[in-house]
Amino acid sequence: MPTPTDAGNELAATLPLWHSPRLLVPLALLAVYVIWGSTYFAIRIALESWPPFLLGAVRFLIAGGLLYAALRLRGVAPPTRRQWFNAAITGTLLLGVGNGLVCFAEQTVASGLAAIAVASMPLFAAAFGAMYRDWPSRLEWLGLVIGFCGVILLNMGAGMSGAPIGAIALIVAATAWAFGSVWSRRRDMPPASMNTAAQMISGGSALCMVAILMGERFPEEPTAPALLAMLYLIVFGSLVAFTAYLYLLRNVRAVLATSYAYVNPPVAVLLGVVFIGEVARATDLVAMAVILAGVAMITLGKVKKRE
Repeated sequence: MPTPTDAGNELAATLPLWHSPRLLVPLALLAVYVIWGSTYFAIRIALESWPPFLLGAVRFLIAGGLLYAALRLRGVAPPTRRQWFNAAITGTLLLGVGNGLVCFAEQTVASGLAAIAVASMPLFAAAFGAMYRDWPSRLEWLGLVIGFCGVILLNMGAGMSGAPIGAIALIVAATAWAFGSVWSRRRDMPPASMNTAAQMISGGSALCMVAILMGERFPEEPTAPALLAMLYLIVFGSLVAFTAYLYLLRNVRAVLATSYAYVNPPVAVLLGVVFIGEVARATDLVAMAVILAGVAMITLGKVKKRE
């Protein structure tokens, strides 16, 4: 008797190539690998004209508003009050605090270093899991120790030690993103794409309030590269990459869907070095390797725990 997997494979084989997972999965992986890796570079370019918190506010309010309107036009139900509340907290933690502080940090920290620091997010997520009695396995504990050693090594490097406020901001950003991710898994959240739209609207609103409190203003004469970078962040960084990520979550194993965490830092470092002359020091590259090794051990430990 054919299994559901067999039936799914047969269906995939009969679909047109442009509708088939054989094409869409690699394209989606390419999107989250390259686009999310390049957003650190795009943020650095956008900061030439845009203040950091207003940059995030405009990006997420436009992207979230467009996605929300498109979903409602397609007949998708709006979030309930409880779902809006949960999405507001999660969006504020992930996008408001997480992405907002990344933008803030990139004023003084190289985009590649920012990507390496954010790659430590799974380490904090594994630690926060203990709050819900999701205790790390031995392999996960080893990954935590190794990964946090990499974080310490990264912050001892010249690139981070020369910008202590930026370094602290990146650690807080990774911590907020991790806690928001762990907290949201146990809450009633909007379904699929509506969750993304609600979080972007909520995170963008939080960033807007911070921008007002900080006295940030719209740039009078933004440069063409800064405007193009903002457009890239809205269309590709938020809408295209998020859509691709949601497709991966529905169609492949979570381990593969989240593998972007290993690819984004090298992409960000390469773009920063090639296009804006950022310096990739040996200690930074070693720290990146150590952090990613720790993340890999945590991922492997979670897989073994579920088997």
